[in-house]
Amino acid sequence: MRQYIRHPADIPITVECQKISKAKKLRDIGYGGLSFRSQEKLEKGTAVSISIDMVSPPCNVVGHVIWCKSYRGYFELGVAFDNEEDAFRTRMVEQICHIQQYKREVLEHEGRELTNQEAALEWVERFAHDFPGEKIA
Repeated sequence: MRQYIRHPADIPITVECQKISKAKKLRDIGYGGLSFRSQEKLEKGTAVSISIDMVSPPCNVVGHVIWCKSYRGYFELGVAFDNEEDAFRTRMVEQICHIQQYKREVLEHEGRELTNQEAALEWVERFAHDFPGEKIA
């Protein structure tokens, strides 16, 4: 069972390692790691650097591939973070992404234009209880 919620999949990330250095689309993110799609297969254990540039300053984390599965002409890769600091930082970015997505949805569906602070307060009130705890057992 997942111990993290699905992350907005339209968030661009940059993945770098010996084999690849390209922008990708983030698929899932959680306390312990993240997943993304790639045209390149990476072996389990491959070290990667990941940058999420939609926040300022960009969120840069390091990890290693823990799984790689072939799927419909591409590969889905799972990356575990190498340290607690990267895991915490990425969870904060995840929350920011959810809040920004909420802000866009409110504008599109309700016609209300929220400030970042208003969106954050509403999102926390409505959805924070569904956000998983910090530790993975």
